[in-house]
Amino acid sequence: MYSEWSRDEIRIQELEVFAHHGVYPEETRDGQVFYVNGVLYVDAQEAGRRDDLEKTVNYGTVCRFINDWMHENTCLLLEAVAERLASALLLEYREAAGVELEIRKPHAPIRLPFGCVSVKVQRQWHRAYVAVGSNLGDREGYVEGAVRALEEHPLIVVKKRSDWINTQAYGGVEQGDFLNGALEIETLLGPYALLDALHEIENRAGRERVVHWGPRTLDLDILFYDKMCMETETLVIPHRDLENREFVLKPMAQIAPWLRHPINGRSMEELLRALEKE
Repeated sequence: MYSEWSRDEIRIQELEVFAHHGVYPEETRDGQVFYVNGVLYVDAQEAGRRDDLEKTVNYGTVCRFINDWMHENTCLLLEAVAERLASALLLEYREAAGVELEIRKPHAPIRLPFGCVSVKVQRQWHRAYVAVGSNLGDREGYVEGAVRALEEHPLIVVKKRSDWINTQAYGGVEQGDFLNGALEIETLLGPYALLDALHEIENRAGRERVVHWGPRTLDLDILFYDKMCMETETLVIPHRDLENREFVLKPMAQIAPWLRHPINGRSMEELLRALEKE
């Protein structure tokens, strides 16, 4: 995870790569020279203290990885090269918490004098917590299927999962009991892309959004995303009113009792104890 302790940097500057990326057919056919600047955010303290290559990221292998990836893949846009290469690097080198990547194109087909065009992105691993629930059909099959779908997603790593608990429905709509739980994940997806991924999994499970707070085969909600606080028409983080939802707090207190709500500052364990006293 990206944090203060992972602000050490391994820098690669002006790595020259011949590759086939570009909008025009001649660019993908004939290829051209690109230059790559990269920063990997790591914790270099242990490697420095022990003078041990195994405790860090080998910049030589990173350079070869970048070279091979750019040779083996073809993109139309520099934005796509930067985005996909950044994800590939973070998936290959899990010791890196984040990466800054600039793809420079000195011979872009611009019919004007220029030095270079480039695209720079910064990507990192994010920690998120996801609520899982079902109260229709094979409840256990749906929630277990959701876990498998998340585990199979190329940009998501499931780190922890709670026990499944049986709870009464929340929201006042008469319906069957829910099977609920929570997951801790690490992901390279932004919050909206993660929401889209969760909706896709729900849709594959036959989720129908007919009655608000009504029965559903599968319900997946983002509870927390790093320490983010946001509220839009489509996404609220932290999840609205979770401090009053025992079916959320019980699983969260099991997998992340120390985690503090970014608004009220209280831990999941504290919030659960306070709710149980009411």
